[in-house]
Amino acid sequence: MATDASPAEDQAAADAAGRLPDERRNRLVELLLRRGIMRVHDLATELAVSAITIRRDITLLAEEGVIRRVRGGATLTEPPEPAPAREPAEAPGQAAASLTVGMVVPSLDYYYPDVIRGVREAAAAAGVRVVLRGATYQVADERRQLASLIDSVGVDGLLVAPTTESDEGEELVRWLQTAGVPVVLIERAAAVGPYREAMESVVSDHALGAAMAVRHLAAFGHRRVGLITTITSPTAPHVRAGWRLACEELGLETEGTPQARTVDRRDPGWARALDDVLDACLASGTRALLVHSDPEAISLVERCQDRGIRVPDDLAVVTYDDEVAELCDPPLTAIRPPKTDIGRAAFALLLERLHDPGRPAHRVVVGPQLIVRHSSS
Repeated sequence: MATDASPAEDQAAADAAGRLPDERRNRLVELLLRRGIMRVHDLATELAVSAITIRRDITLLAEEGVIRRVRGGATLTEPPEPAPAREPAEAPGQAAASLTVGMVVPSLDYYYPDVIRGVREAAAAAGVRVVLRGATYQVADERRQLASLIDSVGVDGLLVAPTTESDEGEELVRWLQTAGVPVVLIERAAAVGPYREAMESVVSDHALGAAMAVRHLAAFGHRRVGLITTITSPTAPHVRAGWRLACEELGLETEGTPQARTVDRRDPGWARALDDVLDACLASGTRALLVHSDPEAISLVERCQDRGIRVPDDLAVVTYDDEVAELCDPPLTAIRPPKTDIGRAAFALLLERLHDPGRPAHRVVVGPQLIVRHSSS
């Protein structure tokens, strides 16, 4: 029987089960997908951890909108009912309702819950089943999940946000191309084969979003706009490209302006990296920063407060992602990628491919929004 345990005992149990917190939450969502509603006790028994761990997981996933609490347990967030007048999409000789789509994303905790919601809404309207898997930004884990969806579940198509960097990532992309089912990449783009043919994809225009942030700050008279991105983020190269393009276009000073590639806030080196950036801002007269992503930007603002640097009076800040930006003090101006729309568009693209296998490959790019709050004005 699962019982409440201390955090140390909890972690030991999780380790014994060979399941890290992200993996455990992924498994929790998978169980709810299969069974609908489950009690806390049953989830704790199934996942071999304490009830208090399950309650924490339910709270986190409910805050992200992936699941919702019910009395004594949890269930998946219900998608909106389809419009009555809309009929399920149908291919020649195959009803859409008979289709099953697999979806693999690198995280169920950050960024992707809204993407998942967009897919589920579109799938519900079309009468298509979606089987969700969460990975951990590890190529081996992603490939295992994808192979399981194809071989064990028997999905008709895949929506996936794969790791594409490194030799292993490139090999995964090549494997996807030969997986035997249609594939649409989410927030990734790739080309394969001897002629570098495009794979079907839907992405946010992150370069455009970064450029919008720079233009917004320049409109307040800033001639130096610094940049912070983390070295592990697959979005960072696009953000940096947009930042650089906008600085060149506007004639902003980049020589001596902080352009930091840092560890993320969970790394022991983050505090030192943060002080290095703030020192460089003070030394160069840089009074505006674009930061990817929200947790790093909020940490930056907190450090500014510790050092007596006022935001936005002494340093204007714009963050990229807009997951929790409005919860900062002051609320952060943010670039908001169109996450839900990305999910809807990716599903629509896959459905079109399933219905018309011979159509040309489509690459869809969706623009982000600038959400102006108090940290930049």
